[in-house]
Amino acid sequence: VQLQASGGGTVQAGGSLRLSCAASGGTFRGYSMAWFRQAPGKEREFVGVFKRSNGYTYYADFVKGRFTISRSNAENTVFLQLNSLKSEDTAAYYCAASTLIINTTMRNANAYRHWGQGTLVTVSS
Repeated sequence: VQLQASGGGTVQAGGSLRLSCAASGGTFRGYSMAWFRQAPGKEREFVGVFKRSNGYTYYADFVKGRFTISRSNAENTVFLQLNSLKSEDTAAYYCAASTLIINTTMRNANAYRHWGQGTLVTVSS
């Protein structure tokens, strides 16, 4: 499956953005879809995932209710709604897909075989 992320941009602290990740070339319903982010000089970190096997979403602790993952199987697209943005949310955001993830690995980037190219989110204070 190929992934194309979009929707990044520059926003003031407290603002919102909606990121999209369009999938093609695979059976979208068969994938768990995740979002990661990577700030300059830092390692890639888990943001959240929609787990295909149970339909639940899981988030990193730092999200604290500010971000929401949703998906549209009709559009083969997964979304990441970013609210109450902070300067520390500035990063490149990546979508990722995997056909098989489990709870012990779903926060690990190595569990995902397919990646989008990243979309940059800049939060100004």
